[in-house]
Amino acid sequence: MKRVMDTAILILGLPILLPVLVLVYLLVLVSMGTPVFYRQLRVGRHGRPFRVFKFRTMTNDRDARGGLLPDEERLRPVGRWLRRMSLDELPQLLNVLRGQMSVVGPRAVPVEFLESMSPRYRRRHDVKPGLTGWTQVLYHGGHRTWDEKYELDLYYVDHQSLGLDAKIVLMTVRALVRRFRFNKRGVSIGTPTGESQAPNEERRT
Repeated sequence: MKRVMDTAILILGLPILLPVLVLVYLLVLVSMGTPVFYRQLRVGRHGRPFRVFKFRTMTNDRDARGGLLPDEERLRPVGRWLRRMSLDELPQLLNVLRGQMSVVGPRAVPVEFLESMSPRYRRRHDVKPGLTGWTQVLYHGGHRTWDEKYELDLYYVDHQSLGLDAKIVLMTVRALVRRFRFNKRGVSIGTPTGESQAPNEERRT
């Protein structure tokens, strides 16, 4: 039933999502050039690794010795805005179509996170990772630790249902609408949000 729900949401959302995907693709292409997408190895259900797709938000600028510049110097205003609006996550719809992810579930973490994750928290991988989830709709700024977020993931694993998934989807839509309204009031796409950032996930070579 969860797979059916994922498919239904994708089909119903396609008329809206497809134009947005095209516009973001062109925005990244014009502002940062190619490649437009990047892939990263993440942890999937039962701990199986898979490659997640995202829109690129940073340039490949390097220093005189050929090393990549610090993340903050490579993160462009457009990329910062895409992250704030969560638009960089849209290519993960392909991962949902492939059955590697679900619309709702715990965030897919990079594989290196497993090394420091306790056995208790690895139970979050008993379900497919999601585009959005219980932790994402309740997490605001830098006010929660990783342990607190993992505990919310475990709550979802223990209480998952189609009703809870529907609630999370509605809360996600409401949060996205609020973000767009906030930016329409004149906030520059280059204005920092003031939120603490998770360890950077866009490592490129």
